[in-house]
Amino acid sequence: MSNSLLKGKKGIIFGALDPNSIAWKVAVRAHEEGASFTLTNAPVALRMGAINQLAEACNAKVIGADATSNADLENLFRESMNELGGKIDFVLHSIGMSPNVRKGKSYTDLDYDFFHKTIDISAMSLHRVLQSAMKVDAINEWGSVVALTYIAAQRVFPDYNDMADAKSMLESIARSYGYHYGKARKVRVNTISQSPTRTTAGQGVKGFDSFFNYADAISPLGNAPAEACADYCITLFSDLTRHVTMQNLFHDGGFSYTGVSREVMEKFDS
Repeated sequence: MSNSLLKGKKGIIFGALDPNSIAWKVAVRAHEEGASFTLTNAPVALRMGAINQLAEACNAKVIGADATSNADLENLFRESMNELGGKIDFVLHSIGMSPNVRKGKSYTDLDYDFFHKTIDISAMSLHRVLQSAMKVDAINEWGSVVALTYIAAQRVFPDYNDMADAKSMLESIARSYGYHYGKARKVRVNTISQSPTRTTAGQGVKGFDSFFNYADAISPLGNAPAEACADYCITLFSDLTRHVTMQNLFHDGGFSYTGVSREVMEKFDS
């Protein structure tokens, strides 16, 4: 159902890889709500995914960009403004990858070259995106930037590995740049801390199924599905949240503020 919340708005969506990804679902919802946008991902990810199918469904242009390259990002913003006919109103940063996780390295035995790549791709890329956007003056006043994060930025989840450190940095960048971009252009910057979600990337984390089921048993509303996260992103892109910025917003069915649930306690009753 459409409420035309994004009618006339323009944006850029990073990270739509396949129909399981949150970014893909955000693109579908943004299109339904009247937005026009470009889609982007790293060139290697574009070759692996089905993004052209999404682009056709949403009447969106695909522009490849390496989120660790300032030149690529500046070109992305310029091409997007040219394609969309002006400055943009929203950006979704849905970027994250850890070579250490992919290679099965434990947190106490990290490869530091891999660690650098994790930080660059999963956290510093947000700073690059915001800096590039500001440099070419790409975002309209009262525009909205949303980055996806996870509660491992605040709590220990052993197998989330160096991605936890990256998410902590990502949230810090959102706060700091939210201040500077807010003062300069009234652009708001927020992060959404989503429930564990059955995305292609999420399921690559060791023990994901147990992790998913545990969170579902703790959360009074259960895990928030990807479709609901997409809806939340739409509200943050809309004018209804004009004065929300520099926030880490939990979208997790109540997991973040629940100590324990009866379902979990019952498993330990003797």
